[in-house]
Amino acid sequence: MSSSHLAEKNPMPVPTRYKRVLLKISGEALMGTRDYGLDPAIVERVAGEIKTVVAMGVEVCLVIGGGNIFRGVSGAAQGMDRAAADYMGMLATVINALAMQNALEKAEVPTRVLSAIPMSTVCEPYIRRKAQRHMEKGRVVIFAAGTGNPFFTTDSAAALRASEMQCDALLKATKVDGVYSADPAKDKNATRYDRLSYMDVLSQDLQVMDTSAISLARQSKIPILVFSIFEHGMFAEVMKGKGKFTIVD
Repeated sequence: MSSSHLAEKNPMPVPTRYKRVLLKISGEALMGTRDYGLDPAIVERVAGEIKTVVAMGVEVCLVIGGGNIFRGVSGAAQGMDRAAADYMGMLATVINALAMQNALEKAEVPTRVLSAIPMSTVCEPYIRRKAQRHMEKGRVVIFAAGTGNPFFTTDSAAALRASEMQCDALLKATKVDGVYSADPAKDKNATRYDRLSYMDVLSQDLQVMDTSAISLARQSKIPILVFSIFEHGMFAEVMKGKGKFTIVD
């Protein structure tokens, strides 16, 4: 169903900590148990989580990585030109964005995909004021193709778009329920943090997001909330200040 045919409803708002947020999802999070590609069931479930938050009256925009299809750094490591590999990774994010748009529209959530690399046949070009207008109308906006430039990650793109959209928070959806001192899957003694400063993350090299993303979020004074997208209903709980998450501010 075309998003132009979807009724843009104004649901009764639910008290939340933030009015406008950007959700950053890794491409790998959409793989499920697969080795690569997309798991339709995971994409549909994430779309349902987003729908719940939109129904609470929160304006939501997204940045989705492309590592489930192609990762520029990996391509460069195998001898490919880094810029060419990064552009391939950007195109992978467009595929993920279109898949998420389809899932959201099936759930009757009006959605727009805006790409930093113009490809008018499949989505709109990224124009800041147009993106803001879409969000004001209650549409979910998915930012695709990263920043449109090689050598920048989708983490950096997420921090950049969150700053441009004047978001109240940047949410990093991961496989774990917050930030740990080490990978909890590999180190059972890893310490979980409830709250960290931007400088804590940078000085301890905690791998929440890349350093340029953390620095931009710090400069724009946008808190970063890290939570597990695999825990049902957690996105909505975090919006209400509940559940398990780590806040970086």
